[in-house]
Amino acid sequence: MNNINLKYIEMQIYVKTILLALVAVMACKPLAAQEPTSSETTANERYRVIITSDFPPFPVTNSDPDDVQSIVRFLLYSNELDVEGLIASAGTFDMVAEKENILAALDEYDKVDENLRKHDAKYPTADALRAITYEGKGNNNGIKIKWGCDKQPVEDIIGEGKSSEASNAIIAAADKPDSRPIWIGVWGGPREIAQAIWDVRNTRSEEELKTFISKLRVYLIACQDASHEWLMNEFPDLFIIESRKTYHGMFHSDSKEWAQENIINNHGPLCAIYPPEAMAGPGVIEGDTPTFLHLISANRGINDPEDPSQPSWGGAYVRKEGTNHWVDGPGASTISKWKDDYQAEFKERADWCIE
Repeated sequence: MNNINLKYIEMQIYVKTILLALVAVMACKPLAAQEPTSSETTANERYRVIITSDFPPFPVTNSDPDDVQSIVRFLLYSNELDVEGLIASAGTFDMVAEKENILAALDEYDKVDENLRKHDAKYPTADALRAITYEGKGNNNGIKIKWGCDKQPVEDIIGEGKSSEASNAIIAAADKPDSRPIWIGVWGGPREIAQAIWDVRNTRSEEELKTFISKLRVYLIACQDASHEWLMNEFPDLFIIESRKTYHGMFHSDSKEWAQENIINNHGPLCAIYPPEAMAGPGVIEGDTPTFLHLISANRGINDPEDPSQPSWGGAYVRKEGTNHWVDGPGASTISKWKDDYQAEFKERADWCIE
């Protein structure tokens, strides 16, 4: 065999060796480097979230059933969020705050969370969520709150001696050594947020108050008590999304019959508590759901929640000049246009409760 043929054979062996090594490396590629599955968040970071809700008992007797609708969807998305608080706040008709109602919903979640973790291990346990469930103050525990704006002086409902475990929990969350902001979805009244800010303003320096406020991202649904206006008027630098009507885009996302077939019936105990109708009518209402749905669409790369003018599943808003407040602008269609996308995912996750 001459030298040319020998060199050719040696080169073939070298090339094959390199190819085999590359195949071995690709076969051992870690999971984190592979494409994410449908149950994994695609965002670069997880959003810290606190929900404050005038959560009623179920069957609903003293408040709007859409809070129960929204909590079912929220819990089915809890794998994608760092949930740091579930707050029972006062709102709607009776203006009471009763965390036992949220805990009752978590009892139903407890019956399906193991099935959910088969699809994504990031679903929190019911015990972990119970440990961060707090009660605010309302007409049932010492604070007489009138529903709606312009109904009473704010001093009636926030101030000295009016702190609660809920307002204290908001302060503690903001004080954590975590650079990520806290997204607070307000389904009931924002009294607990206002009390937390009042306490910080009256016990810390101006610079410390500024730092505290910079950690908060508040999404207000409607106007339910005097603390709403106080937040808007007193703190122009506080990041607020104020949805007076845009949230109506969630109304009637699907019919009562759709909800019964795809969510309520034969989908386990948690989905069974989903009311087939709410105050605004039958079907999927969920007026509070936009407070976290814009974070879910952010996880899909659709929007940056720090810029609420961008299209998102939670709607689009316009900035109020001279403030860090974002208010109704393009309207309810900025939510309803995404119906097919967010409803398909809702249906899929309801199936996870039993599969």
